[in-house]
Amino acid sequence: MMKRIKTAILLCAVATPGAIAVHAQTDAALSLYGAFSGSTSNGAVTQSPSNAAGGMLELRHISNPLVGYDVTYSYNRANQSYFNPVACPPGSGTCSPWKAVSANAHELTADWVASVHFANLRPFALAGVGLLFNHPAGGQTDTQSATKPVFVYGAGLDWGLLPHIGLRFQYRGNLYHAPDLTTVFSSTNAFMHTGEPMIGAYLRF
Repeated sequence: MMKRIKTAILLCAVATPGAIAVHAQTDAALSLYGAFSGSTSNGAVTQSPSNAAGGMLELRHISNPLVGYDVTYSYNRANQSYFNPVACPPGSGTCSPWKAVSANAHELTADWVASVHFANLRPFALAGVGLLFNHPAGGQTDTQSATKPVFVYGAGLDWGLLPHIGLRFQYRGNLYHAPDLTTVFSSTNAFMHTGEPMIGAYLRF
């Protein structure tokens, strides 16, 4: 009896590291995405961001199903259109209620990742925080940069094609305050949501 118990303990000790190793993963990924945002309004100003394409670089480490993390850098165009009809009363001459700002958005995030692994598939979910840097393109008057904290959530699927290479499908949502990129009007300062469906490839180390 004691011999059987010792054998079982030995087998568990040998199997456990292997199970952890199978689940553990460190990788770098490059993804392309579309950034889709809705308009916001505060009753006076209506702010409408343009939809755009972007790219994201991602470094991820997963230790076990509940402990994983990644850091990301992403870039996309983030043009903003502001409309304030009360800013130009009748007879105001050349005043325009519209202001369009051509801008770029850079985002840095740190995310917690939960995942499971079976066969060559790894579904995952994530949540994190970061900073969103909005910078107007050069040569524009009456503009300014804006930095906003951002909350990130998402889910996706890794599909392993080769021992160290696979495809990553995911959706990430960003929640942040609307950026104030023009000095002509104020922003709506309302919460804005940007949805980012993505497809990319990862290299596992």
